[in-house]
Amino acid sequence: MKAIPYILAALVIIFLGSVYIVDETEQAIVLQFGEPQSGIKKAGLHFKRPFFLQNVVKMDKRILDLNAEPRELIAADQKRLIVDAFAKFRITNPLKFYQTVRNEFGIRTRLNSILDSRLREVLGSVPLSTLLTGERSDIMRQIKDNVNKETEGFGIDVVDVRIMRADLPEENSKAIFKRMQTEREREAKEFRAQGAEEAQRITSRAERDRTILLAEAEKKAQILRGEGDAEATNIFAEAFGKDPEFFNFYRSMQAYRMTLKKENTSMILSPESDFLHLFSEPEKRQ
Repeated sequence: MKAIPYILAALVIIFLGSVYIVDETEQAIVLQFGEPQSGIKKAGLHFKRPFFLQNVVKMDKRILDLNAEPRELIAADQKRLIVDAFAKFRITNPLKFYQTVRNEFGIRTRLNSILDSRLREVLGSVPLSTLLTGERSDIMRQIKDNVNKETEGFGIDVVDVRIMRADLPEENSKAIFKRMQTEREREAKEFRAQGAEEAQRITSRAERDRTILLAEAEKKAQILRGEGDAEATNIFAEAFGKDPEFFNFYRSMQAYRMTLKKENTSMILSPESDFLHLFSEPEKRQ
């Protein structure tokens, strides 16, 4: 009777060593003396031979990421590119996966090498400009299909391959930037020269129009001034004919105004001067 607890404890230990649980996000393979026996994809409680006879290796069932290191490639038009790409994959056959690459570290190493080769192969057959058009998605699909063909023996499925960034090398970028800057400066100089030429043309046209307008205005002013002088002469002539004494008086007043228009004007004249005849006594004026 004293041995019963030990027997029950041993049975519990044997039972616990014979069962294992596979989570919804996991899959597993059963190893017997280190050799893979079967793959388990179904989640739940499973049984195996206890202790060292069989053990279980679990793997992720979810989609896994591979972020490849940036690499330098040469496109079909001999343009050098720095390409930063990534791949997404899932383990579809855990038994084959374990037999070929053992674990995630092994598949990442192999997949990184394969992805590098396929990127060089496909991108080396198309020009750089193609990566900047709608054909880029077709190129990514082609790379993914090629990678899948090469990795189908590893028990995985590559679900996507994307290029996150495709830039020119830094020295090329600097050279292109410098060339673009030079080109923009040249275009700016051309625009400035064209603007200066157009400004000169507009200025010359405006000066010509101004000269023509001033000449025409001066001509018209001279004509009007001549007509005015002629009209004034006629008026004066008519006035002189109608009342010579008033006309002489008016003209004398104008002469006084023009001569004495400044306050500090000084004149020395003889009292008998004809210029002062209006200031003399009435009987002398007559």
